[in-house]
Amino acid sequence: MIKKHLLTRSVMLVLVLISMLNIFGTTITETGTKPLPLSLRTSKFIFISRSKNAVAYNFANEALPVNDAKVNYKLFKTLRKHDFRNVQSNVLHRKAEKWFPIIEPILKFYGIPDDFKYIPLVESGFTSGKSPKGANGIWQFMPGTARTYGLRVGHGTDERLNLRKSTIAACKYIKELYGEFNSWTLAAAAYNNGSIKLARAINRQNEDNYFRMKLNRETGSYVYKLIAMKAVIEQPKDHGYQNYFFLPPAPQLLAFN
Repeated sequence: MIKKHLLTRSVMLVLVLISMLNIFGTTITETGTKPLPLSLRTSKFIFISRSKNAVAYNFANEALPVNDAKVNYKLFKTLRKHDFRNVQSNVLHRKAEKWFPIIEPILKFYGIPDDFKYIPLVESGFTSGKSPKGANGIWQFMPGTARTYGLRVGHGTDERLNLRKSTIAACKYIKELYGEFNSWTLAAAAYNNGSIKLARAINRQNEDNYFRMKLNRETGSYVYKLIAMKAVIEQPKDHGYQNYFFLPPAPQLLAFN
């Protein structure tokens, strides 16, 4: 009897372990479960599931394919890199509080989605000044691109450093990119990589969904960074920023040249 009892308990324990492995080895989606690739099955992986926050991850109302395990994993990694445990500072929130009251009404005036205000935080949120390649200002314009969109650069003048003027130039550039790609996520990717390179990648891959394209490391993670930046600014407590509260933006005059 004792041996039979022990055997029964052993079988039950094995069944429980198998059940647990099934739970932690799948990603919950809207339609059921989908096994993760072996390379993604790590103890640190947190699933972007059908929770109330899953559908909230988007850029300019263009949603991520949340039932894609690789997309989920990439998003989680990017969110983790931007949480307070890794940043250890409220520098992003301080810059947002300073820049957004100026940026937001200009974006609205030019018909650019509000989410593009996170580009300056991604481009120059942690650092400031001129990049090794020559980009400058919070929008990190290269000299040639800056001049194309109306900024004066040279002879002791650099309007890339003017927040209002550089934001107007960025809006004109982004609007042109959207006209070319008819997608805000692709417009953001083109802002990072250039429209010519992105167009070639689209034609070569016969794919125009940013999240399913194979791009270079920087451009392939760019929109994920924007989404992560949006998350930590809009839901700071969810990402460990416990002691930061946003002040409402100051009213701005919507009249731009």
